[in-house]
Amino acid sequence: MNLAENSAAELASMQAQARQSVFADGDWLSTAQVAKFAGLGASSRQAQRWKRAGRLFAVRSKGRDYFPAYGLDAQHDHRPLPALAEVLRLLAGNKTAWQVAIWFSSANSFLGGKRPKDLLATAPDHVIAAAEDELVGPVHG
Repeated sequence: MNLAENSAAELASMQAQARQSVFADGDWLSTAQVAKFAGLGASSRQAQRWKRAGRLFAVRSKGRDYFPAYGLDAQHDHRPLPALAEVLRLLAGNKTAWQVAIWFSSANSFLGGKRPKDLLATAPDHVIAAAEDELVGPVHG
């Protein structure tokens, strides 16, 4: 195996571990669970409609979509938090759904080491600013 193949294999392994870690957090709901929490009936496909509208995102595992519980507002019938749509709009085209999930679950220096998912409901403007900062990337100089 040459250096490029080895690096690609290591990257793939690290990405798989990150996905597993993010999913193991237990913050993920199936389409039916979202519908149940939102009081929409078990057969509702509303979560998929929210996903298509850019108000919610999902990661795929074992052929099924799973939605982040932290993206739903428990105070308002488990509808998507408005700030989530803005973050998704900002990160669209730059990150895959899994990369978005990893970003939400990772300590963020812009947020003082806190995870965006932990602040989405309570400090949405800070999370939006962190997403904007994510697009800028490291600044050298």
